[in-house]
Amino acid sequence: MMPRWVLPIVAALSLGISISAHAATIQITMENLVISPAEATAKVGDIVELINKDIFAHTATARNGDFDVAMPPKKTVTYILKKAGTIDYYCRFHPNMKATLNVAP
Repeated sequence: MMPRWVLPIVAALSLGISISAHAATIQITMENLVISPAEATAKVGDIVELINKDIFAHTATARNGDFDVAMPPKKTVTYILKKAGTIDYYCRFHPNMKATLNVAP
């Protein structure tokens, strides 16, 4: 006897209904007062992994207000992209640190 959860999956596959793929993980590093890559591309639902390799705190602050993520020294912070668009962001503590995130629907 098959488990109950198998039948809906088999039905969806046989009807040609697509099952969504896993979200991608986009890594963005802050090191030596530089955001790398300076421009990244992602999709709504993807996970952004912000890696702070410096010995002091940074932020990833969107100019349009979409996000404001604090990153303690030597820590990694993750969040999920919820909105499409081109997002320019920077570090509030070090405004010369700038980058762009292009998020597709």
